[in-house]
Amino acid sequence: MTFGDHLSDRVKQVPPSGIRRFFELAEEVDDVISLGVGEPDFSAPWAARTAAIDSLERGKTSYTSNRGMRELREAISERVTCYGQEYDPEDEIIVTTGASEAVDLAFRAFVGDGDVVAIPQPSYISYTPGAVFAGGEPLPVPTRAEDEFTLTPEALEAAGADEADVLVLCYPNNPTGAVMTDDELADVASFVREHDLLVLSDEIYAALRYEDDHASIATHPGMRERTIVFNGFSKAYAMTGLRLGYAMGPPEAIDAMNKVHQYAMLSAPTTAQYAALEALRACDDAVEEMRREYDRRRRFVLARFDEMGLDCFEAKGAFYVFPEAPDGDDEAFAEGLLEEQNVALVPGSVFGAGGEGHLRVSYATGMRELREAMDRIETYIAE
Repeated sequence: MTFGDHLSDRVKQVPPSGIRRFFELAEEVDDVISLGVGEPDFSAPWAARTAAIDSLERGKTSYTSNRGMRELREAISERVTCYGQEYDPEDEIIVTTGASEAVDLAFRAFVGDGDVVAIPQPSYISYTPGAVFAGGEPLPVPTRAEDEFTLTPEALEAAGADEADVLVLCYPNNPTGAVMTDDELADVASFVREHDLLVLSDEIYAALRYEDDHASIATHPGMRERTIVFNGFSKAYAMTGLRLGYAMGPPEAIDAMNKVHQYAMLSAPTTAQYAALEALRACDDAVEEMRREYDRRRRFVLARFDEMGLDCFEAKGAFYVFPEAPDGDDEAFAEGLLEEQNVALVPGSVFGAGGEGHLRVSYATGMRELREAMDRIETYIAE
């Protein structure tokens, strides 16, 4: 008898990560410039790092409350008011081991066997497996480049999402860099209310919008009570390795997620919570500096793709652009570019329906590397 003989059906349903497979190929190539990693190339702000060090020196290494340090939840509650969100730190916020844990907690708490989870695609690669692991049935909802990858009621209707139980949102979007306006979210909110869906809204890139303010579906009439909002410190604060996120929602939702959290994780990392608290208190200038630099890179990459003749809508959030592959075959293009020019991109088909024929390009890397990568891509296209 082996473990392979007892592999669960849910695990069997989920293929290995397409991103991981591609980067295993990249690891075999020397002198690679990677434009595929969804991770800031900045270090966490110095004040946050100092707070983490100080907490260790003071021996702050014990568990915190399951829901996270009270001071941190209060600071989160105060911060998200800038997005029009109001949540009670006592019973409407939970601090988690990364936003990824928060999403997983929600799937496990609110997706039962056979529940249909509508997932707009292209999408972050963890949503579909998360729904499957919880026993749900993922329902892809393709979005289109001609709509700038925004979600519309028409797309939801066409995919059959009127019969779904849960809708997952991610705006600003990974992998496309798409954003949604408040009016566009209002249309989706109307669909959600009409068909009585719950919403899981991943807003981890909320601080990384470049032309207007972040909008959240949770602020629309009748949506707060049916929406869980996820955010965290990995992207805006460049704290990916500290693994700290949070979820916000109605008390009964947070109570249910906390029940799963208590048994799975107990509490989020203590050192990271001290760093996050200081990040919220003292690091706004550092976040704005990073945001401006990302915007500079975004405009540079979009301009270079335009010069090359690569079709690419104007991504306005996160740190990705999503151009069309020149010949429509995203995997062949990405593999050829890696083999011949040592530049790593991610094929759009990895991210599901709607991603085929596109490429995810991350500009979370230095300008010198970006310039060289753009030159190599231009050379490869011209060959």
